[in-house]
Amino acid sequence: MSERAPLPRREFLRRGAQLGSLAAGALAASLVLDDCGTRAGVSTTSSTTTTTALTPASATDWVRLASSLHGTLIQPSNPSYGVDRLLYNSKFVDLHPRAIAYCQSAEDVARCIAFASAHDLAFAARSGGHSYAGYSNSSGLVIDVSRLASINVDTHANTAHVGAGAQLIDVYNAIGSHDRLLPAGSCPTVGIAGLALGGGIGVFARRYGLTCDNIRSVTLVTADAHVVTADHHRHADLLWACRGGGGGNYGVVTSFEFDVHPMPEVTLFTLQYPWGAAASMLHAWHTWISAAPDELWSNCQLQSRGTYGFLAQVAGVYCGSSAELASALSPLRAAIATEPTYSFSGSEDYLRAMEIEAGCSGLTIAACHAAPKNPRGALSRTAYSAKSSYVDAPMTPSQISSLVSAVERLSIEAPNLGGGLAFDSYGGVINQVAPGETAFVHRDKLACIQASYSWSTFSSSLEIDAGAHWLSWLGADVFTPATGAYQNYIDSTLVDWQRAYYGSNLERLAKTKKKYDPENRFVFAQSIPRTL
Repeated sequence: MSERAPLPRREFLRRGAQLGSLAAGALAASLVLDDCGTRAGVSTTSSTTTTTALTPASATDWVRLASSLHGTLIQPSNPSYGVDRLLYNSKFVDLHPRAIAYCQSAEDVARCIAFASAHDLAFAARSGGHSYAGYSNSSGLVIDVSRLASINVDTHANTAHVGAGAQLIDVYNAIGSHDRLLPAGSCPTVGIAGLALGGGIGVFARRYGLTCDNIRSVTLVTADAHVVTADHHRHADLLWACRGGGGGNYGVVTSFEFDVHPMPEVTLFTLQYPWGAAASMLHAWHTWISAAPDELWSNCQLQSRGTYGFLAQVAGVYCGSSAELASALSPLRAAIATEPTYSFSGSEDYLRAMEIEAGCSGLTIAACHAAPKNPRGALSRTAYSAKSSYVDAPMTPSQISSLVSAVERLSIEAPNLGGGLAFDSYGGVINQVAPGETAFVHRDKLACIQASYSWSTFSSSLEIDAGAHWLSWLGADVFTPATGAYQNYIDSTLVDWQRAYYGSNLERLAKTKKKYDPENRFVFAQSIPRTL
């Protein structure tokens, strides 16, 4: 692929702070567990710990926990604490957990959960630390599973065993080296756990389904500090809930078994248009993608890039040849009826294609990680906020006009910020799954909309506030609440979030929650309730 190709959507977020551009792409929310106040004491049992005490943790207790772990316990006195406490989103700066446990086994996780229960201690689980709402943090104990990152591929069974802390770039590298594919997201440093548990939209989803659709089994530590494996034969209700029910509701996941798929031929494309054609482009795109073959996934972006002007772009990935893609693109180009200002299509191997989608083109796999946590990483943290909605049916000209105008409004109100709208195509295999077959209920959508904006340390508080006001206005006056919202774009400002995320599956999720977490140990601001 020519290096003249425009920055992919992941790059907009990675460089947004420096260039005033925005990530419109699909970040996946991390595995999240947080505590909202004190809870009743419970007796917990694991293979290593039995405790019924309910007393505040003393310094001696913390020492005992540290000595019991195969991994590492980091406390404020540790030199690395200042880095270890950070999440990916740099807007979350006031983070001061009592300790961070880097677990190296499911037994370590069980010890941490038992410890938190014994001392009525708030806790949160962290995989990649990408929670949009910052739910990967806690004032108490952060249970970090990033060291549980092994990846093993069975090419005969077409399965992969993946540790819950593995980051997407490493998943793609390991699985791709066996000429296999796992459909997942685009952000390279997202942890596989949160992405898979909440759904997992990506560039191969229309052909191979969501990441959660490809889960065969999941191993997790439940509220009673037991290690449980859920599959279609054991704890099938828990497996169902973990396939799209969102992270942090039933336990701390330590590993997955996924279905993987033989590698197809992969072709990428990008079409950019003058801003005056934005409405025509969006109308043509959402009509075209609804009838596109399953092999084709596409993303439509309307962006205000600060001082760099506007961007109207359609891009995508096709499982097939360049000639087949050209034929599939022909109706779209004809419907837009405007010549693109930039046009590209070309074949790529799987890993190279995912590096481009991840904004890692030209980097080594080692460099495609976030600094400063990874000393060899070249990617930076970013400050951003987002909101999501869905497109249920073909949009009217009035709706399309309002969406284009919304991006223009952001440019007026916050002219130096990067922001806008990204439409990710659904359909294909995603929509061939019944809404109740997995916990992921959004099976009748044409597209998911993500509205987001990003800022840097040089951005004024007035502009950052203007961006927040813009998101609130979108949610209230532009988006249609009845269409729902994507749980991996978890939104702390969303009012009726239970129905927006889970729809008709909410009652079943609540029953499963009550069964596996009767004391509501896994609770955070938007955790699934035990009762409705």
